[in-house]
Amino acid sequence: MIRKLRANNQKGFTLIELMIVVAIIGILAAIAIPNFISYRTKGLSSAAKSEASSFYTAALAYFSVTAADRTVDRSDCPSFGANDEITHTGTLTYTKATGAVGITLPTFVHSQGGETYTLVTDGSITSP
Repeated sequence: MIRKLRANNQKGFTLIELMIVVAIIGILAAIAIPNFISYRTKGLSSAAKSEASSFYTAALAYFSVTAADRTVDRSDCPSFGANDEITHTGTLTYTKATGAVGITLPTFVHSQGGETYTLVTDGSITSP
């Protein structure tokens, strides 16, 4: 049948062949796009978790060079490069006399990620 359609030595694709290719591309896109969005969201949430860990480490380094009691917010830590897309609430408090680190519920969440991460006094990170 295809020979009949190409009787005069015409070259190219038939409409059916093009429609099948478009349908296959549509099916692949329907599968790939949701997976891509899911992976992207997980990656952005991981960035928030990483930022929480980095903040805790930078705050401890900052506390080690200070001679007095301190309360540190994300913007107070000179060695911490903050990501503007991650929202941070809460503070870390250091008491020099006891060497204790107190936490006022620091949470980290990416503006496009789905998870909220919370720091605990020992530096571990939890997610509700």
